[in-house]
Amino acid sequence: MSETETRQAANAPAPGAAPIRVVIAKPGLDGHDRGAKVVARALRDAGVEVVYTGLHQMPDQIVATAIQEDADGIGMSILSGAHMTLCPKVVELLKERDAADIKVFVGGIIPEGDIQTLLDAGIAAVFTPGTPTQQIVDWAYANLS
Repeated sequence: MSETETRQAANAPAPGAAPIRVVIAKPGLDGHDRGAKVVARALRDAGVEVVYTGLHQMPDQIVATAIQEDADGIGMSILSGAHMTLCPKVVELLKERDAADIKVFVGGIIPEGDIQTLLDAGIAAVFTPGTPTQQIVDWAYANLS
C-alpha cells in the first residue's frame, strides 16, 4: 500500500458516512495559488472531497460555492494582506445565509498579531507558512467530520 493509500485508509470516513467536503478558495486579488493547490491536493489525497474555486474569488462567490457544494469547510489561502477584511466577510456572509455550520480556515501570510483577531471573528483555524500539510489534514478530520 502506498503512503497516499495508507493516509486515505487512516482518514477514511466510517462506512456509510459521507466524506468531508471542502472548498479551497483564493479570495480577492491574490494571484499566488501554489499553497492553495498543495493543501487541496493533500486533502484530496487524504480522502477529502475538494472543490477548488480558482483565483480572484470574492467572499459572496466563495460562500455561494460552499453552500451549493454542501461543504463542511472553506479553506482560504491569502498572501495579499487582505485577510483582516476578506476572512471576516466570509464568516459574516455564512451567518447571513444560515450556513454558519460551515467552518472557515485560513492559510498564508498571516502576521502573528492578527491570528487571535481572526479567531475571534469566527475563523476556525489559521495555518501559517511552514505548517505541515498533514497537520491541516488532521485538523480537517478532527473538526469538519
